[in-house]
Amino acid sequence: MPELPQDILMDIFSTLEIPDLVRVGSVCSAWRSAYNTLRDNGQYKRSQTPCLLYTSESAGENVACLYSLVEKRTYKLTLPEPPIRSRFLIGSSHGWLVTVDDRSEMHLVNPITGEQITLPSVITIEHVNPIVDKSGVVQKYELSYHTARQMLYRPSDREHVKPIFDKFEVVRKYEPTERKVYYEPSAFAVDDLREHLHYKAFVFPETSKGSYIVALIHDPLKQLSFARAGDGKWTWLPPYTDYEDCSYKNGLLYAITIMGEIHAFDLSGSVIMIKMILGMTENVMPDSIYMVHAPWGDLLNVWRIVDDEDANFDSIDHVLSTNEIKINKVDTTAKRLEEFKCMHDHVLFLGHNQSLCLSTKDHPHLRANHAYFTDDYDLYIHGYKNSRRDLGVFNLKNNISEELVSPQPWSNWPTPMWITLSLAKMTTE
Repeated sequence: MPELPQDILMDIFSTLEIPDLVRVGSVCSAWRSAYNTLRDNGQYKRSQTPCLLYTSESAGENVACLYSLVEKRTYKLTLPEPPIRSRFLIGSSHGWLVTVDDRSEMHLVNPITGEQITLPSVITIEHVNPIVDKSGVVQKYELSYHTARQMLYRPSDREHVKPIFDKFEVVRKYEPTERKVYYEPSAFAVDDLREHLHYKAFVFPETSKGSYIVALIHDPLKQLSFARAGDGKWTWLPPYTDYEDCSYKNGLLYAITIMGEIHAFDLSGSVIMIKMILGMTENVMPDSIYMVHAPWGDLLNVWRIVDDEDANFDSIDHVLSTNEIKINKVDTTAKRLEEFKCMHDHVLFLGHNQSLCLSTKDHPHLRANHAYFTDDYDLYIHGYKNSRRDLGVFNLKNNISEELVSPQPWSNWPTPMWITLSLAKMTTE
């Protein structure tokens, strides 16, 4: 058979799932060239089906396993140092894992390409100060417990403030108040800080700038900070707390609190502006809350309720059970929630990953009107390594969950999470 022109090969290859795309790149030199061009230019156009990323003690300390929902099989990938099984996994989005090493420093890792990017040091986060020895080597970290709304530490340095909104509900200034609450900072060993600071992180490409933003939800009280490619430090985003999930669209960073408040941060200018999209929702008591931009344009507010009444966290046989998932559409004009009864031909991916809503027309191997979920219970992100994880496929019609695969191939630690694979390279400048 005559060799196909490279442009035709690229058109064909761009419709493949990434595992297939990587394989065709190994067939011959012509196919390899087409694959390299697609990879380097980011021209593959198929919407990728998420995989479950996990580790296994038997696979090795540096090996990540990817379970393909399309092929119902597992791939094993060797990742760069430090060992993936020694890291905390605090997020995944756009093909990148966000990890925390045993010195509480953060890295981005692309499991497909093996690329690794070091993020700004943890000591540049607003609430962290290094404690160094005579040689300048960090021995411990001091964690401050202040917020912009409630001064918990060093009241002489900061004032309690509240945001002042204009008629468009954009924060224009902060007004100080007199409230001051004292609370002493804590000192942690370099490998212990991550258990008390890091919660969830996201990577959002800024396509127009050829750059990216990393958003980090962290303690105390689940505050928000961010860093761009090339930044030397994290930028704190006060004054709110209790964030649970983030998304990014049209230059705005959206963040939702556990009580359902949604804020949009405009990070494009020299002054960061905040807009209130939705206020606190009454009678909201979910165990987890997510925010999803649906393909048809709606902003969805998703609640997850977990049964943990008899939880024995040190038992390997016990697993927290997701027993209800509620979906609401955010009416941004009326500023209220409307219950969303059925996802029809769409599915959700929930957990410690970027929350996703995908079409089964584009992903025929997925089950319509279902939610694919992984464990994101606070205690499981930071410990309880022996406890089984709450992971499976949830039928949104009848509130029944099923196992993803049996027997369980993954280790309980680090907690498995969804990842949408990507070959795209990230600029670090």
